[in-house]
Amino acid sequence: MNQTETKELQKILKANPKANDLWKSLTPIARRDFESWIDSAKQEKTRTSRIERVPSMLQAGKRRPCCYALVPMNLYKALGKMPKAKAQWSILSPNEKRDFISWVNAAKDKQIHTERIVQVTDMLAAGKMKP
Repeated sequence: MNQTETKELQKILKANPKANDLWKSLTPIARRDFESWIDSAKQEKTRTSRIERVPSMLQAGKRRPCCYALVPMNLYKALGKMPKAKAQWSILSPNEKRDFISWVNAAKDKQIHTERIVQVTDMLAAGKMKP
């Protein structure tokens, strides 16, 4: 398991060998999508619930979490206000988009999260491909 995986997720997976094997069979990008889905929860209760659901999702054949907003809404809105940033965003690969999103979502403090949104739009407007 890599450093971004939570101890709670590691514990849940280790308690369920089949789910742990399925987790290991996922691509790094698929694991990162699950981690982003867990980290995108605003409330601890939701985050815990998502962690607890991972084993059953994997055993049901899910290779990625379903139906969550990959792009945080505040980033989406900020991109809409800056045509150059939005144009640059549209040409990024899915991996490059995930790198920006992961960097933004890694900020747990609301102020830092907001500052990173501004930094991302500025970087994109300047033609940058990575945070």
